[in-house]
Amino acid sequence: MTIVIAVANQKGGVGKTTTTANLGASLAELGQQVLLIDLDPQGNLTAAVGADRRVKATVAQSLLDRDFGLPIIPVDMLSAMSIVPASIELAVAEDALGTKLGRELRLRDQILRVADRFDFVLIDTPPSLGVLTINALVAATRVIVPTEARFFSLQGLQMLEDRIAEALYLNPALKVLGILLSKFDRRLKEEKQVSSYLRERWGDLVFRTEIGTNSKILEAGSAGASVFRYSGAEKAAGCYLELAREVIDRV
Repeated sequence: MTIVIAVANQKGGVGKTTTTANLGASLAELGQQVLLIDLDPQGNLTAAVGADRRVKATVAQSLLDRDFGLPIIPVDMLSAMSIVPASIELAVAEDALGTKLGRELRLRDQILRVADRFDFVLIDTPPSLGVLTINALVAATRVIVPTEARFFSLQGLQMLEDRIAEALYLNPALKVLGILLSKFDRRLKEEKQVSSYLRERWGDLVFRTEIGTNSKILEAGSAGASVFRYSGAEKAAGCYLELAREVIDRV
């Protein structure tokens, strides 16, 4: 059974793209067939896996035209992982979707056509709660919520909870797989306090694995590589492998 995971948080800068890219690479390292879907008009996930120079079609066409299948591109040096790319034209497509029938179901229907080829489908969502994020939540069976350990980030969690509750109307199977502490710096008092609060408030829903602050994660993404293909990122790679194992255990 294919597991479709939306990586979502309406707040920007919390590590959605790095989580999607490196969790996907970790699952592939563990022998899973993985499809990444870039659903952010900024196209950062597409660039983070080095696919931005090979884009001929994007997810935008597939959302607007039911007969246009998902354009799947193998990720270089990692045959077990592929990506459906995005570009800025996705912002125009999001506006156009507002007049389309079944606009919330477009991504789900496209994924169903290719799902049997993959063990995991990971969807990187934009920093908003609009129609693109709704498409991801309706298509997904699980949600991973990356968050910073900052008090101002907690509001985003509540807003996402509300949107997930709405998405259940169209997708009753949707469940939160876990909340991920991303870019976590244990040296800071505020972050330790927020981490403790999150674990008290949401309990086992918070992943045991924490992704600490690490410049190599950002450097790898800027170079279009996963942490497994970037020199000096071995510690980060170990953390993401732990996360991937925890994800497999939870699903």
